[in-house]
Amino acid sequence: MLLQIHWDVDPTIFQWGILAPRWYGLLFALGFLIGFYLMRHVFEREGRPEEDLDYLLFYLLGGTIIGARLGHILFYAPGYYFSNPLEIPMIQRGGLASHGGLIGVVLAIWLYCQRRDDQPFLWLLDRLAAPVALTGSLIRLGNVFNSEILGVPTDLPWGVVFERAARVRQGIEAVPLHPVQLYESICYFIVFGLLWRLYQRQGPDTPRGQLVGLFFTLIFGARIVLEFFKMRQIHFEATLPMGLSMGQLLSVPAVAVGLWLWQRATVPSSSPARH
Repeated sequence: MLLQIHWDVDPTIFQWGILAPRWYGLLFALGFLIGFYLMRHVFEREGRPEEDLDYLLFYLLGGTIIGARLGHILFYAPGYYFSNPLEIPMIQRGGLASHGGLIGVVLAIWLYCQRRDDQPFLWLLDRLAAPVALTGSLIRLGNVFNSEILGVPTDLPWGVVFERAARVRQGIEAVPLHPVQLYESICYFIVFGLLWRLYQRQGPDTPRGQLVGLFFTLIFGARIVLEFFKMRQIHFEATLPMGLSMGQLLSVPAVAVGLWLWQRATVPSSSPARH
């Protein structure tokens, strides 16, 4: 009992009138800020126009927020939101899905690349893989501050009692849970380190699709495993095939795409053609 960790941190950093910034929002923004500077390094190294980064950031922010919101609505609660359409834009109440966010990011990058022949789609996906993994790591830390995406009960010494969640959510007891948000955050940070190290070594010679292929494979492979340590997010997950969660079902095709991209990138090409 003495080794249990009790977590009861207010998700709001401070309150000043209507101004009430949250740790989640701060970590979310920090991920994009660090990613911006990492991409500036990439653009400097490979001779791409740095003024394009402002446009790229705009596309990424829009793709992430819109995609994550629509993903939550379509994958996890379509009946509720279609019955209450006025709540669809109310992201301040929560409800963002990482799989939807990633789909939104990929579509946003594709749109961004349509008018930039010097920044092909796969080239940019590879360079963004590490910053996106880092942002994902910081967002999962934000989930810790929000006391959300909780793990199943555990008797391991690093089990965390999420006091706030036990007070405000029905069905959550004040017992030690797997800090699965931290597990994911650590995994994503390791993936970030690996991808950034590979880019630093290979630079412009990075095979097209290698880094983004590894990103999909490792990030969503970890997600499939770690979902077994999570509480069910929605009731209908109990009816899904093979006892899998929605997160696992959505991650399987992502891993398959990642393996295909990674394998394809390892095939030597005698042509400098862009893909």
